[in-house]
Amino acid sequence: MQQNTQQWLVVVNGEEQYSVWAADRDVPQGWRAIGVSGAKEDCLDHIERVWTDMRPLSLRTATAA
Repeated sequence: MQQNTQQWLVVVNGEEQYSVWAADRDVPQGWRAIGVSGAKEDCLDHIERVWTDMRPLSLRTATAA
């Protein structure tokens, strides 16, 4: 069985929503890589640790006011 060696990036958009993106593809407009990369599972684990409030930034800002 062949091991998957695909590399992934953790990306975030302007609303501070996280996702993973294949490292061999250009990051889509509106998203930026945050410097975390590796196996997909590792990237997803990172997102789970840091993305503790799933609400978009604009909603968090509006409800805080």
